Amino acid sequence: MIIYKSTDWWEALSHLGSSSIIRLLLKRVLFVGLYATAVTAASVQFSQLIFTVDKEFFSFLGIMLSLLLVFRTNTAYDRFYEGRRLWGQLVNNCRNLAVLLHARLPADDHANRTYLAQVLSNFPIALDGHLRQGVRFHKLAEADSGYVEELKLADHVPSRIASQLQEFYERLLEEGLILPTHLITIQRHHEALLDVAGACERIQKTPIPFSYSYFIKGFITVFILTMPFNLLDTYRYLTVPITMFGAYALLGVEMIGDEIEDPFGKDSNDLPLTQLSNRIRANVHEILQVDLHEEYRALADAPYSVVF
Repeated sequence: MIIYKSTDWWEALSHLGSSSIIRLLLKRVLFVGLYATAVTAASVQFSQLIFTVDKEFFSFLGIMLSLLLVFRTNTAYDRFYEGRRLWGQLVNNCRNLAVLLHARLPADDHANRTYLAQVLSNFPIALDGHLRQGVRFHKLAEADSGYVEELKLADHVPSRIASQLQEFYERLLEEGLILPTHLITIQRHHEALLDVAGACERIQKTPIPFSYSYFIKGFITVFILTMPFNLLDTYRYLTVPITMFGAYALLGVEMIGDEIEDPFGKDSNDLPLTQLSNRIRANVHEILQVDLHEEYRALADAPYSVVF
């Protein structure tokens, strides 16, 4: 995710080349400019062969297209914001679990505190990898002997970690470190972990319907291809920059929608899941009063958002 000050226009514009989607957009706009140049040159040489599009009809198509793009952008942003809201819930529930168990575990029970801090921290890290290109097991803490090797055998690593946490709560109950009433409270926050995981999977695996996406892209393509023929008789050579500017706006909105409709990817505008995971790890260790290596703690306080 690109971090910038929304009130600073010049700083925001300085990130123009930071986004891969913007670079791809500029390439496509360049191709549109070459097309508009060819059409304009042909109109000068063979004016009798160039047709024009009725301006009122073209304006009507523009209104229809703008309504579709508004719906497209809102739908994509809703998915992006829901993804961020879900990870906000994950942050809160991990902290709540750490706070509740910190109050119950003896201050000198370093073994249980360390185990809980490491396993609870592993959940968001595993979910981060699960939603992307696979769990990076070398980033998980070795909470017990053979712990990571056991996780490598699981098809759904976040579920396995949640199961380990549940087993841990039950063991604390048997040892008398927590009471059944405490377990009921803990259970509410624990169940939220897999609720978040399932909701993120729903967003990721339910893309915008293909027919709708195809229709939008087809409509934009036809609109841009016919744009020069609507402008030639009025603007002549200015048709080229005007067409490029229109293409920049239309293609940009659609491409941004494509990028943010899956907020769990590794594009420059996707959610910084890695940094959020590192923040949860730092918070959990701090609450449970378990030492965390300074290298890992620094990742949570990085002055930038980590997408990869």
